Amino acid sequence: MTDDPRGALADFLRTRRTRIRPQDVGLEPGPRRRVAGLRREELALLAGVSSDYYQRMEQGRDVRPSDQVLDAIAGALNFSAEETRHLHSLAAAARTPARPARAYPPEEVPETTLRLLRATASPALVVGRFLDMLAWNPLAGALLGAFTELPRAERNLLALLLHPEADRTCPERAATVAELTAMLRAQVAAEPGHPRAVELVGELAVRSTEFATLWARHDVEDTTRGRMRVQHPLVGELNLDWDAYPMPGAPGPVLVVYTAEPGGPDHERLQLLSGLLDAPATPTTSV
Repeated sequence: MTDDPRGALADFLRTRRTRIRPQDVGLEPGPRRRVAGLRREELALLAGVSSDYYQRMEQGRDVRPSDQVLDAIAGALNFSAEETRHLHSLAAAARTPARPARAYPPEEVPETTLRLLRATASPALVVGRFLDMLAWNPLAGALLGAFTELPRAERNLLALLLHPEADRTCPERAATVAELTAMLRAQVAAEPGHPRAVELVGELAVRSTEFATLWARHDVEDTTRGRMRVQHPLVGELNLDWDAYPMPGAPGPVLVVYTAEPGGPDHERLQLLSGLLDAPATPTTSV
């Protein structure tokens, strides 16, 4: 992970440019190409900017592209809406003068949200901006395993799935890790200097070659719903839908709730798991 906003912008553009084939954008590949994907001058031509200007962007030099230039580059690279937003975020950070380090208050779960966790019959947890698990109800703890016994710094959804034994309980672990890494990348771009972001990305990159490879791809996602398959040791396979609900106030933690189609086998297994719980029906917060 780089703390240099210009470097982050340059890395993102470089990885995306090398993934686009000339034929994908109507260009003839031509013989003896020595680079993967588009050449810098080809992308500059497609975006309508000078080759020298674009080269300076990829070199992390002091350039301040306008929104129009960024949109033109995004269009030339066939960016998705999420990738385009990410590009604008990186450029905005690169344009902002360096500021003194500031204090970041710890993420906290409001009492009203704890009441909601207490009231819901579905597995539910509060996940911080960098995928730390901040609070959960007993059914979520039973569903996702023994993360509740880990130290607070290790109670992270992505770190949990990067564990060597996670394949046994999460059959689609690799795809989920890729999705969570892309979500983390988007959050880190919004607050690149946050100490928790620096700490987490550094630790995961050292510990996991899988994460380091995914992080270097610069994929970004802003997923708010999905589907999860869990092979639970007590009740068998569970296929659940999940939705993430932003909490009131400043951007950051979200409430994630897992549900199953009423009356179906997954709902029945979830009810069975709920009945097997030997825990107080109160939410737990990370301490």
